[in-house]
Amino acid sequence: MSTRKPSTGTSRPTTYREALREGLREALRQDERAFLMGEDVGRYGGCFGVSLGLLEEFGPDRIRDTPLSESGFVGAGIGAALGGMRPVVEIMTVNFSLLALDQILNNAATLLHMSGGQLSVPVVIRMTTGAGRQLGAQHSHSLEGWYAHIPGIRVLAPATVDDARHMLAAALADPDPVLIFEHGSLYNAEGTLDETVEAVELDTAAVRRSGTDVSVITYGGSLPKALAAAETLAGEGISAEVVDLRSLRPLDDTTVMASIGRTNRAVIVDEAWRSGSLAAEISSRITEQAFYDLDAPVQRVCSAEVPIPYARQLEEAALPQPATIVDAVRRTVS
Repeated sequence: MSTRKPSTGTSRPTTYREALREGLREALRQDERAFLMGEDVGRYGGCFGVSLGLLEEFGPDRIRDTPLSESGFVGAGIGAALGGMRPVVEIMTVNFSLLALDQILNNAATLLHMSGGQLSVPVVIRMTTGAGRQLGAQHSHSLEGWYAHIPGIRVLAPATVDDARHMLAAALADPDPVLIFEHGSLYNAEGTLDETVEAVELDTAAVRRSGTDVSVITYGGSLPKALAAAETLAGEGISAEVVDLRSLRPLDDTTVMASIGRTNRAVIVDEAWRSGSLAAEISSRITEQAFYDLDAPVQRVCSAEVPIPYARQLEEAALPQPATIVDAVRRTVS
């Protein structure tokens, strides 16, 4: 449980993990239909500690440990949603979600369409994504772009403590399936939670840093790297605007194109592999919608096209880093 003292002001320090836990606790308190299910979410407190203490507060009927069968418990979550419940299903890592891909793609995403609008599936599926923690290839890939390809679901990537705190409530209010991707490197990240925020929009990107020379477009665990790169670039006299996509499906084209209109250059940072990536989709949309605003080709910073290595120095070399973002920006503004 959190040991942080409550703030008497309008903001307080917290971690990404604690913000997620607060969002879960609020959802469980406000709606008796809501429950959490997944591997080790109960007695163990979640594989990444997000649900620590919730079993003691809400009991085993609402914090439900499941067998190691992603297809089975994701299917159970879909069935519960069809039955009027509001399940939050936790999958340990995005790699393991592939075992439930049939349930997500062929059932959750399609039932509303195939039933002629009669069957909504208000299930929320949370999972950890991304690398940088030396967990090996089977626990470290960024596959959220695959899910952003699928019509019928909403795909979210909270990168700040405010989004981590409030996106779950908005997701549970959505009548359609929502997938939330939590980057593993963010769980321990500290931030300032704005206590005046009561809700967040799910369809809009956010400009996290204003700039005039280049738009750095990213999401999730790459946001801190993009902001660090922007700080370095500022010391060189280059003003980088940092756009946090927040929603990967639907994409907020309006905010992205408005940023390109201000800076006339774009660098897209995406921890997924370059080939067939979300970065490629965004680059195509910029070409289609803002080609004549560009003063330079769009640059992409993605992971090396290899299984994510275990060795620390190899893992770091395979991933986008602030230095590689800085180099890409230098190329596009030169």
